[in-house]
Amino acid sequence: MRVVRKNAAPDAFLQWMALANKEWVPSFSGLQKPEKPALHQALIAEQHGLCCYCGRSITSESSHIEHFHPQHAYPQLALDYGNLFASCIRETGPRLPLHCGHAKAEAFRDDLQISPLDPGCEQRFRYALDGHILPQQSDDEAAIYMADLLALDIEFLQTRRKEVLEGMFDDEFLLTASRDELQAICHFHRTPDAAGTLPVFAHVIVRFAEQLLEKS
Repeated sequence: MRVVRKNAAPDAFLQWMALANKEWVPSFSGLQKPEKPALHQALIAEQHGLCCYCGRSITSESSHIEHFHPQHAYPQLALDYGNLFASCIRETGPRLPLHCGHAKAEAFRDDLQISPLDPGCEQRFRYALDGHILPQQSDDEAAIYMADLLALDIEFLQTRRKEVLEGMFDDEFLLTASRDELQAICHFHRTPDAAGTLPVFAHVIVRFAEQLLEKS
């Protein structure tokens, strides 16, 4: 999982919400163009072009608007901007591996949830060089639950994380890496580029570098 720092909701969305009256109540199902695309794009932008859960690169064509607290159990949060995120995978299909928002669907345990809004959520997990995600503390039930709920350790994601991690942290680098180099990697992958985007799996790379720093 990765931290998401929310911005203000887009004006188009707020203006649409402000139209509520005795005869019309805004609903997520009633959210259409142009307000819904504006909302979707705002979510992607504040997440620096990455999925709120796995950190894959996303666009409006490859993602969907995600309710962290599911709509069926938390209808009062269906249009709460603080509950809305952009999660990878636009449409599901029989041959597509489900993960992140579509894997979570309507399942949710509030007593075990870890939110992307939690500033410490990334530190609840660690990554192996082979791409596996693990709880930072082996007895962290919430971290175990969320990784399973979001299917964050499926082979599809594990393989892609492995490619990125091994490309960054090869054997030669691991033998000679200095603290300054590891800190520079963290800084680079925390800093959006001129377009406001971060590299794919940026938080994974940062966490792995942090893990090496903890050992040095």
